[in-house]
Parts: sequence; C-alpha cells; structure tokens
Amino acid sequence: MLYLILIPLLVLVAYKFIYSETHRFNLPPGPPSRPIVGHLHLMKPPIHRLLQSFANKYGPIFSLRFGSRRVVVITSSSLVQEAFTGQNDINLSSRPFQLTAKYVAYNYTTVGTAPYGDHWRNLRRICALEILSSNRLTNFLHIRKDEIRIMLMRLSRDTTHSDGGSRFTHVELEPLFSDLTFNNIVRMVTGKRYYGDDVNNKEEAELFKKLVYDIAVYSGANHTADYLPVLKLFGNKFEEEVKALGKSMDEILQRLLDECRRDKDGNTMVTHLLSLQEQEPEYYSDVTIKGLMMAMMLAGTETSAITLEWAMTNLLRHPDVLKKARSEIDEKIGEDRLIDEPDIAVLPYLQDVVSETFRLFPVAPLLVPRTPTEDMKIGGYDIPRDTIVIVNAWAIHRDPELWDDPERFNPDRFKGCGSELCAYKLMPFGNGRRVCPGAGLGRRIVTLALGSLIQCFDWENVKGEEIDMSESTGLGMHKLDPLRAMCRPRPIMAKLLV
Repeated sequence: MLYLILIPLLVLVAYKFIYSETHRFNLPPGPPSRPIVGHLHLMKPPIHRLLQSFANKYGPIFSLRFGSRRVVVITSSSLVQEAFTGQNDINLSSRPFQLTAKYVAYNYTTVGTAPYGDHWRNLRRICALEILSSNRLTNFLHIRKDEIRIMLMRLSRDTTHSDGGSRFTHVELEPLFSDLTFNNIVRMVTGKRYYGDDVNNKEEAELFKKLVYDIAVYSGANHTADYLPVLKLFGNKFEEEVKALGKSMDEILQRLLDECRRDKDGNTMVTHLLSLQEQEPEYYSDVTIKGLMMAMMLAGTETSAITLEWAMTNLLRHPDVLKKARSEIDEKIGEDRLIDEPDIAVLPYLQDVVSETFRLFPVAPLLVPRTPTEDMKIGGYDIPRDTIVIVNAWAIHRDPELWDDPERFNPDRFKGCGSELCAYKLMPFGNGRRVCPGAGLGRRIVTLALGSLIQCFDWENVKGEEIDMSESTGLGMHKLDPLRAMCRPRPIMAKLLV
C-alpha cells in the first residue's frame, strides 16, 4: 500500500524538479522525454550510433535524462577542446558515481574512478612515474617481445603441414590476440603467464578473463539501477550481482598480490609497488595496490586485442594498404631479423595504420563519462554540476567536417598529422587530465604485434567469405563476428624458428 502512495509522489516530485531545472538553466536541446525514465527507454545499442543520430537532429551538444540523472552528449571536436582545456578541464575531471565503480573499484578509489582531488593526483603520479614511465615500459620490453614471439611460433605451427611444407591455412585470430594481450599485461603486473603450452592455471585464467568481460558489461553507461533509485524499493538484483562481481575480482587480485609478496625477488609492477609499501605503508595499502593492478588489467588486456583484430580486418579488406605496410617493413627492417620496438620510429606508415584503426574503430566509442564539480558552460549552454558528460568519440572520428571521406580506411590521412594537430580529432584513449595513463603502452603493443604479423606472414581473405564488419553491442566495440583469415609463413619465420 505504501508503494502505491510513494510512486505517484515520486513522479510528481521528479516532474517538478525537471521542469524547474529546464527553466532555471539554458540547457542544450534534446529529444522529448518520459516521466521517471527520461530517455532510458530509447537507449538501444549500438549507443554511439544512436547518439550520433540525435546529434544530427539536435546539434553537436544535446541533453538527455537517464532517470534522475541529467546527461549531456558532445559530438564536436571544437566543443571537446573547449571542455578539456584550462579551468573547464579541471572542473570536468571527476567521474559520475555508479554502482560498478562502487563495488568493483574499491568504492571509487582507483585511478579510473576516483573523484578529482589529491588521491587521484597521487594515483596518476604513481602511474606516470612508477608504473608506466618510458623507462619502466622499456624494462618490460622483453615481455612484449617474448609474448609476440610465442604468438608467431604458435601461428607458424598451426600453418605448417605434416609434409613440412607451409601453405595458406585457415586461422581464427581473436584467440591469438586475446592470449597475447592477457599474458603481456599479467606478466608485467604479476610475473604470471595465463595462457600457453607451459601454464597450469587454466581455471584461474578463464575465471579472470570472464570477470574482465563481465565488468565491462556491467560498466555500461545506461543501466537503469544507476539512474532510478526508486528500484531499491523492489529489491535490486543488479546491485547484488555487482557486489558478487567485485568480491570475486578482489579475491583473485589478493591472491596474485600475496604470491608477489612471497616472491620478493620478482621484477614486476606489483613487487615494485610492494617495495614502496614498505617505505609508505599507510598510502601504499593493499587496496591501493589492488586498485592499480585492476586498472592495468582491465584497461590493457581486451582493449589491445580488440584493436589488433580490427587492424587485421582492415588490412585484409584493403590489400593495397597491407602491401604498402609490408614493403615499408621489408625496406627499413629487412628479412633477416624480427621487427623490434625501437624500429617503430622509422615505420611511419605502420604507425598511421594503427592510428587509422583507432579512428574508425575506437574500442571505447563513448569516452568514459565525466561530471562537473561546479556549474559550467560549454558551447554557450549551461552544464549544471553533477551532470553526466559523455563524448561520442566514434562520431567525432567520422565527422566529415574533420576528415575527408571519413568512412574510408586511409592511413595516408595521418601523414604529417602531429599529436597536437590531431589531439581533439583523434581520442581513442580519452582527453584532458583523465586521458588513459596506459595510452603509450597500448600503442606499443598493438604496433609491434601488428608489424610482426605483417612481416612474418602472408595474408588473404578466406575465399568465398565476405568479412562481416558488424560491431558488438557491449561497452567495448568488439568485432561481432570473430575474424577468420588465410595465412602462410614468410621465409623470415624459418630464421625465427632457428
């Protein structure tokens, strides 16, 4: 009986609140909304395409309402620049509170979820100086090279026939890329390998991979439980599921942390953080270290694998691009040794192939949401504090006002495009103060792995098959249909085997 009284009252209060806000602020325009749910009923995936259709109708900045939360969506490079420079960037450097971040990310204390302030600045400093500095990434180069070599050997083994000859063979690439990127990050962080012939922890590995996938799913930007507090009156299954997810992830991270604590001689990111813990035990708590571990593992595993799959997909669809990239590698590196990370500097076209993949197929088509801590203006419109601000990077990456023939895969468009020139046009790792601290690592592993695959194998489409370019509907823009291809080892693989 109480529910029957409360629900109409809540509807009335919400309506009056929204009505008063609309007249108090000069909010960006937007589509008509429904009472209580706002625009949640319209949020059908793929969300980035839906939001682009709204931008075409309402302009490059528009308003939505997700239940009780106000949302502003930006689809303009110039507005992104306005939002993420100077004082605006400081004001817009916090994250909206969501249930997944509460229960999985240690109550909003990780580098990706913490509010802007001293704690976040300290975490960012640790990432920049202690974990992801150029010097430390160089120290872990042997891991990246080793995992790429293992991937190449596995691919060569799968394409070498019983008679000893090598000819075009059908392969599925997603498992190769997934194992490569998971092993690379987990080895850097903890020293463990999760996948391969010489591992004996397959059960833990599969559980970890599933948790990473589930966290990405539960982190979706439009789950009703995050925006309709009234649902708690009827029980909240989503909240209980997220609690269980956070508990399972914490158990794995604690187990990995304890293993590293016992192996004091290991050269890993965690052992380095544990040495800092001995010096400053109050700040480098287990929770802080586990938060940093999780941030690395969530951000650096699936994301790189997805990018590699999209990159190979586009090379197979554009044989001329593949041929040009191979010619550059053969000319600059030769066929007597495997491409190395320092070689990337003399392979501009390979770098442009990666940039073009980031442009057309950003793993995070919508940048991680921000929220202003004070009222502000963007594009002449009011953005009240606590608004959820979303940048549709996918739409900006395909904006015909920024890119010639934007739907075409054309790496040459990046020739002469310096980082400053492209900063607000190309943003696969975010922008402003909250840009992903692992951007450098992500580019390194993707570029080196892609260059190695081009150098060591010939590639063709599977005959009679059209490559399906459909995207998944999750938070990360997976390729819906896993990539299949025909490949054959090039002569350099024989030297690599020796």
